[in-house]
Amino acid sequence: MALKPKRSEPKAKGTSRASKPRKSATKSKSPPKAGAKAKPGAEAKRATGKAASRLIDERIRSLGGWRAETLAEVRRIIHEADPDIMEEWKWMGTPVWSHAGNVCTGEAYKQVVKLTFARGASLEDPRGLFNSSLEGNTRRAIDIREGEVLDAAAFKALIQAAVAENLRSSAPKSQGRGRT
Repeated sequence: MALKPKRSEPKAKGTSRASKPRKSATKSKSPPKAGAKAKPGAEAKRATGKAASRLIDERIRSLGGWRAETLAEVRRIIHEADPDIMEEWKWMGTPVWSHAGNVCTGEAYKQVVKLTFARGASLEDPRGLFNSSLEGNTRRAIDIREGEVLDAAAFKALIQAAVAENLRSSAPKSQGRGRT
């Protein structure tokens, strides 16, 4: 089913945008409720190396349950597939694994742990792990639901293929036959 654009309601006669009261451009920020927990690393917009690893550790601990177990297992497999991969913390709370560019992100939602590959559309996926974001020209994702088990060998192969694609894409291009 294709999504149709939402129709705007016709304006009532005699009203204009200018006659409506303006909202303040800044919102007053009230302190968090007692006992409320902020997302780990919400204060850090971007981190790399050990700082990012600590934030990812915190994120996994804060999730608890099957999502924490899944994200921890994915992380272990990623490091096993590429010991040189770098952990990053981007976009105000997203674990990112990179090597010569973004390889994949690991996000936890209520129903799924989503692993989005930055260049997934250009990767071979013989085992059919990609099951989300299949319509795009660049990214592909793997959604893991509670009770599902990720094929570790196939996932390792995808990580390695993504790193190889990043290295190939970031290699200096031949200058051809230029003047000397």
